[in-house]
Amino acid sequence: MNKFEEKTVHTEKVYEGKIIDLEIDDVILPNKKTSKREIVRHPGAVAILAMTGEGKIIMVEQYRKPLGKSIIEIPAGKLEPGEESVKTAARELEEETGYAARQFDFIMSYYTSPGFADEKIELFLAKDLYKVEEQSLGDDDEFVELIELTPTEAIEYIKQERIHDAKTVHAVYYALMKEV
Repeated sequence: MNKFEEKTVHTEKVYEGKIIDLEIDDVILPNKKTSKREIVRHPGAVAILAMTGEGKIIMVEQYRKPLGKSIIEIPAGKLEPGEESVKTAARELEEETGYAARQFDFIMSYYTSPGFADEKIELFLAKDLYKVEEQSLGDDDEFVELIELTPTEAIEYIKQERIHDAKTVHAVYYALMKEV
């Protein structure tokens, strides 16, 4: 047992939703005291760093209700039950941007907010992009606008907080660091 591990003695499922579930755990701490932990359960997600042959990053602008504003992000989406993450990446790239890729390379995975959520994002690099047939972008409840930015332009958008989410900031800096 890890010296920092907390033993769960009871779990109360508070909410089961389409995207997340919420649980409250009663735990015994390493010092034998008790506490409560509010935990958001998420099935996991993928994010896609897709770059054109001209070196532009494919992004979408969309309204994010929790933030009360629109932000510019790389394409991303949640894993569906039983779906391989690379298949999710291919599906989300096409649905959100109208682009497909002949190759997806896994870059890394990371937890988004480990203090209260178990969501893990797998970041993929999409290579050899091509446009698919005309289609409407986004799901029925998703309204997106396609945007293409150079990494330098994306840095300016980060400074202006037009790009303001961790997955996209992470991908932009990865693109700059690796010169993909």
